Amino acid sequence: MKIIAGNANPKLAQDVAKNLGVLLCEADIKRFSDQEIWVEIKESVRGEDCFIIQPTSFPANDNLVELLVIIDALRRGSARRITAVIPYYGYARQDRKSGPRTPITAKLVSRMLETAGVDRVMTMDLHASQIQGFFEVPTDNLYAQGILVNHIRETMTPDAPVCIVSPDVGGVVRARSFARTLNDADLAIIDKRRPKAGLSEVMNIIGDVAGKQCFLVDDIADSAGTLCNAANALMEHGAQSVSAYVSHGVFSGPAVERIEKSVMDLVVSTDTIVKTPEVESCKKIVQVTAAPLLAEAINRTISDQSISELFTFQ
Repeated sequence: MKIIAGNANPKLAQDVAKNLGVLLCEADIKRFSDQEIWVEIKESVRGEDCFIIQPTSFPANDNLVELLVIIDALRRGSARRITAVIPYYGYARQDRKSGPRTPITAKLVSRMLETAGVDRVMTMDLHASQIQGFFEVPTDNLYAQGILVNHIRETMTPDAPVCIVSPDVGGVVRARSFARTLNDADLAIIDKRRPKAGLSEVMNIIGDVAGKQCFLVDDIADSAGTLCNAANALMEHGAQSVSAYVSHGVFSGPAVERIEKSVMDLVVSTDTIVKTPEVESCKKIVQVTAAPLLAEAINRTISDQSISELFTFQ
């Protein structure tokens, strides 16, 4: 087995390798003066099971091309099997035609990866689970729910009722699963309207949140407008406290400033995306590591064990 770290999140790759009890494969990944990407794998990978850990987060285009170049380098080095471990799958929100003459970029990315020579893909909490069907190679979609639920259990007040809240109708399945895991906690749904991309307006709350500690659950926190608006609405409806739990903390644009000023106690995400200095300095934002989960999935892949057994949450 060889674990190769891209430049998108080297700390996560190092933590995964540590959990597996191996060293990262020595590789030289750098840029020419015109920013072209150049890769050299410094160890023999002939006949090896190779795993590239590279989220395609910001800068998405650079990180995606870097992943493609690493795949090509491993293929030309006669690797036996190449698995792209993409904890955060960029372009996942472009999973369908949203209007005339618009692309399905999530599908385009899958074709690029397959053309480069990937044999398997491993990712976490895809924005749309049907993206798995865009690939013609085996694709494992892991879930951060177990990691986030454990943190909720550690931080929630034992004697206060718990309510899991979906920030939109599309996330109800996820919220229901969280609620079921947390001893069938109460469930609420935010009914929102989005007048245009990047803007959301809370219209109504479906469910009783009065006097309860509310936990918003979502897959992505980007500009954080949806979460902050939802938190305000929950507090206006009598919630005791509000925190948010997301799989991927993108935190772009005014996100950090919004969270700092929001009524939320905490915004918790996994470390699929590396923290910026602004995120690092925000006391309300907490990261929990996904490294043990990724390491276990990699270990099961190598030994041909079931991955789906990791999806049983208790």
